[in-house]
Amino acid sequence: MNIFTPSKLERGCIVVIGKESTGKSQLIAALTGQTPYSANFRGSTVTCDTYQSEAYTFIDTPGILYRSDSVTTKKALRKLQENDTVLLIVKATDVDRDLADLLPLVADKRGIVVITFWDKVFSTVHTQQVVQEWTETSNLSIVTVDARHLTIEQKDYILASLQEPHPFPAQWIPTRAGWHIQPQPTLLEHPRLGWLLAIALLLIPAIIAVWGANSFATLADPIVQSAIAPIIKPLSQLPIWLREIMIGQYGLITMSPLLFIWAMPTVILYALFLGAYKASGLIERITITLNPLLRPFGLSGRDLVRVIMGMGCNVPAVISTRACSSCSRGTCISAIAFGSACSYQLGATLGVFSAAKLPYLIIPYLLYLTATTLIYTYMISSPTAKSNQNPLVIEGRAFLEFPHWLVIWREAKSTINQFLFNAIPIFLVITVIASVLNWLGAIAALANIINPLMGWFNLPPEAALPIILASIRKDGLLLFAEPETLTMLTPLQVLTGVYLAGVLL
Repeated sequence: MNIFTPSKLERGCIVVIGKESTGKSQLIAALTGQTPYSANFRGSTVTCDTYQSEAYTFIDTPGILYRSDSVTTKKALRKLQENDTVLLIVKATDVDRDLADLLPLVADKRGIVVITFWDKVFSTVHTQQVVQEWTETSNLSIVTVDARHLTIEQKDYILASLQEPHPFPAQWIPTRAGWHIQPQPTLLEHPRLGWLLAIALLLIPAIIAVWGANSFATLADPIVQSAIAPIIKPLSQLPIWLREIMIGQYGLITMSPLLFIWAMPTVILYALFLGAYKASGLIERITITLNPLLRPFGLSGRDLVRVIMGMGCNVPAVISTRACSSCSRGTCISAIAFGSACSYQLGATLGVFSAAKLPYLIIPYLLYLTATTLIYTYMISSPTAKSNQNPLVIEGRAFLEFPHWLVIWREAKSTINQFLFNAIPIFLVITVIASVLNWLGAIAALANIINPLMGWFNLPPEAALPIILASIRKDGLLLFAEPETLTMLTPLQVLTGVYLAGVLL
């Protein structure tokens, strides 16, 4: 369905252009007070986040990460209509380079300029004169803000300026501001220790999520089991097929505690960690630190962060690669499909390890998954993605900020909603299907067929169903947490089964 219906276009379409890490999403969220949905921009292949407000539709185009990403932005700009407006966002700390890189993309378009991270620039007579001169020579509205703390006056001024935009002069060359502000280096920038710290920072959320889920489940599981015990006997009087669906080996009552007690806390904790990483600027630091290691594999540091940390269920995960570089987006999608098809896949994996009382398996699992994913991406990535002639345009260090709780929640909300309203219902459907198959004897028949294949990986036939269902939908991983299945598996078999279920199909 085309999201750009006439009623929405009448609001006024604001296309937001800027590099990665300039505070685009933070600014638009502050202007609209809304969360985005994703869609292709006007039939193009450029997938953008869209924010609706009463007066405007804000289209957040993919952030420019590599030099080659200007092509992606140009595709979106070609779709602009005569009455559309460009909101050009540049970073105050590197304003000269940002303007030089981005102004050619928006020449002759109508719009305004917002300079973010203005709080990092000492307000002096010189800085005020520079902005005033730019305003006079370009005839553009130029607003300086701290996107994290947008005032009501700034918000009103930006929205008012969008009502009367002016063309970006094609021949305008701004006077150089002359400042370039870099944040203090940290251990992440250390030439020998930085990459180790970056990898550790990616693993720490998973470790803490497992520990937190374990701690919660230790307290909650006995309470939940006591609560459902009285209903087991009445349910055992149901017809056999319905009894199998409710309290059978893969029944709803049997599997639901594993879902809500083990997996849900893990997913929520992990989503909050990822939100904190994004809101604090740590994601950008990790991106830049890991990028030299990942370039030979056709990925950027940001791509690896997204693959490992997850971005929602399957479809939103792929859509969210709009924030990846245009030259590595295809490779990143393939890496997601292979190594991290959805964030719930990792949540379910952690839940299985926790239920098996083998939480330490998360370390070899992540290391092995990362290594095999890198091998896979190396085989399929394009020469452009691997080229040293296509450098990052955010090579400077990102500023680290103590994240505000509301910003963390805004970042985490999407993943949590996907879990609650997408993953949980589908997992419950999977348990019903598994129960029906078990009642029909199909699982036993399937186990006999798959048994030789399971033998190749030293797995029992009972591992076939979780692997097959998880290959179709990653929520099926939780079937490994079924108590009878776990008693048959050694730690190595649990690790092997979960890995195969995660990467197949």
